[in-house]
Amino acid sequence: MNKYLAGLWLVLLSCTFGYAQNTVEIEILTDKEKLPLSGATVYIEALEKGTITNLDGIAVLEDIPDGDYTTQISFLGFETLEVQISVPKTNALVFYLTEGENSLDEVVLQSTRSTRTVRKIPTRIEFIGAEELGEKAIMNPTNISMVLRESTGIQMQQTSLSSASTNIRIQGLDGRYTQLLRDGFPLYGGFSSGLSILQIPPLDLQQFEIIKGSSSTLYGGGAIAGLVNMVSKNPGEDPQLDIMLTQTQALGSTANIFYSERKEKWGWTLYGSGHYQKAYDPEDDGFSNLPKTQSMSFNPKLFYYPSDNTTLWFGINATYDDRIGGDITKIEEGENGIHQYSEENLSKRLSTQAVFETHLDSNQLVSVKNSIAYFDRSLEIPDLSFAGRQWNTFTEATYQKQGVKADWVLGANLYTTAFDERDNPIDRDQKDLTVGVFANNIYDLSEQWILETGLRTDYAMDWGFFALPKVSLLFKSDGGFSSRLGGGLGYKIPDIFTEEAEFVNFRNVLPIDKETLEAERSYGVNLDFNYQTRLFSNIGFSINQLFYLTAIRKGLLLNSAGNDTFRFENATGNILSTGAETNIKFTYEDFRWFLNYAFIDTRLNYLPGNPQKPLTARHNAGSVLMYESEKWRIGYETYYTGKQVLSNGIETTDFVTMGLLGMRNFNWGSVYVNFENFTDRRQSRFTPLVLPPHNDPIFPEIYAPTDGFIFSLGLILRPFGNEDEH
Repeated sequence: MNKYLAGLWLVLLSCTFGYAQNTVEIEILTDKEKLPLSGATVYIEALEKGTITNLDGIAVLEDIPDGDYTTQISFLGFETLEVQISVPKTNALVFYLTEGENSLDEVVLQSTRSTRTVRKIPTRIEFIGAEELGEKAIMNPTNISMVLRESTGIQMQQTSLSSASTNIRIQGLDGRYTQLLRDGFPLYGGFSSGLSILQIPPLDLQQFEIIKGSSSTLYGGGAIAGLVNMVSKNPGEDPQLDIMLTQTQALGSTANIFYSERKEKWGWTLYGSGHYQKAYDPEDDGFSNLPKTQSMSFNPKLFYYPSDNTTLWFGINATYDDRIGGDITKIEEGENGIHQYSEENLSKRLSTQAVFETHLDSNQLVSVKNSIAYFDRSLEIPDLSFAGRQWNTFTEATYQKQGVKADWVLGANLYTTAFDERDNPIDRDQKDLTVGVFANNIYDLSEQWILETGLRTDYAMDWGFFALPKVSLLFKSDGGFSSRLGGGLGYKIPDIFTEEAEFVNFRNVLPIDKETLEAERSYGVNLDFNYQTRLFSNIGFSINQLFYLTAIRKGLLLNSAGNDTFRFENATGNILSTGAETNIKFTYEDFRWFLNYAFIDTRLNYLPGNPQKPLTARHNAGSVLMYESEKWRIGYETYYTGKQVLSNGIETTDFVTMGLLGMRNFNWGSVYVNFENFTDRRQSRFTPLVLPPHNDPIFPEIYAPTDGFIFSLGLILRPFGNEDEH
């Protein structure tokens, strides 16, 4: 009997070994620098199993049966590699990817208008990829403010407690100096910039490209502080479906859905989102810190591929957003007694985008694009009504040629805006038309030195001609060191949509006087140093150090004109922003540790004593520790914001916020929890957010978080697609 049992045990044991499952680790490095490639895709087609490399360039594939497999390794901007691997492996699996050369089929960073990979572009670009966007979407699935807020040197400045409206500030400069683009289209300029940050959900975005410093040579007026280009997801060969549901303890509910698919010559993406927020008053002072909000977005795109060389796509972005903040009693029960104050913002946004691209050959590309954007907004407070609509159109044609040593981009565009205000005796309507031509060249001086030069000439109706040269120089060593030096000129056409005008709800703001005002002008310089290496065999280290200077002449100011009115005037001195940014990254196996520091010194040299710009912290720092494995993603973050000065000269307190994120991945999707600002740092703990009288309250300037601790719980369903994320 014992013999039979022993024999049965041996049979079972041999079967177990016969169906052994293995864990395979594959390391992916760059062919030239021998540096790890984070985010490379490793896919075994026979098993329909794939994953992406971590920050150490290592991909981990689990439950792989014994056998020989054809494995595909790919990464944006590099040539795809197919290799044979044997499992179980007898030696280390290390493969090298080579950068793609002389082909426009390689991915491009849209905001640079270049066909090169980022490491060969002299213009300094900060890139936020799909993985980090996914993390930020968990923290805030309703809009992109979290993505931008936690980038070094970028401040999200809230301008209204009641509406929660927020502007982006790059390196201490107002939001109107930053161009916000979607797929290269300027959809959010002028009047339509109002509330724009709060109306762009992140789930259908593939990547962010951020250029700090003057970018007017590439994209025309308005990009004095820089630009942010949001690149949408495109359909892949396999269908993809993401469903994201989030609930917060502050009674906010959000649903997002994204679907994409391509079938031969046709492809499409569909995105929809809905958000409901109940008016939220964490300090129980009777006024909302988060407004009651109902918003919906719908973004479909249709792609047509008549040949391998030509792509045509058409997209629509539609948003409806209704938010009302102020007195909680009035919001929930209606006006009565002292409960009189509320602020309601109703906005509707609709835009179309059309793009035609064709490759004349492997090195030449012609593209034509057009967008039409409509924005309608009404603002209602007890004794004021402000309402209007704006049409924006943008048309551009470009020609790109990639040579052995030199790349060229030539183009021309036409940009129009037309703002029409309703029911106001003051005529503040404004129409602007700008025509521009531009040329950009990137030239390889040698293996280590690359020069980029560009020139744009714009003609703005009623404002004149603007010549905008730029130059950038890149040095890259054979090791892990590189440096970039660049500079350029910029300009901005005046309009009434400034932070100061928004703060007073545009009350008694006089129109733009084209006879007396001049366009704002700027110049800027950036210098940065990059170094990456391995401190030990399993510890990676990288550092980026940036120094910058931006000066604005003829800055647009909103000054008192007497009789409770305000008039725009040009500043008699410069706005000068100088500073430095430091970014450090450590990697160890599945751990990443990011450290950042920003010194921002923005001076108003047109005022006596050259004071620091109000609501601009000189010192900001952050630390983010992440653990990422195939099944888990855990993050802990700490951010320090230094003291600021209010418009009345009073200095604020500094503060620290902390957050904790946890996500568990499954084959069908993910579940996650997020503890945002769990130490509950909010401005009301330092100074009041609302001052009496109750029926006509005064709202001080906002310099700290207003909503405090937010706990969110969510679910991501992936019925199919996203194989590389599990």
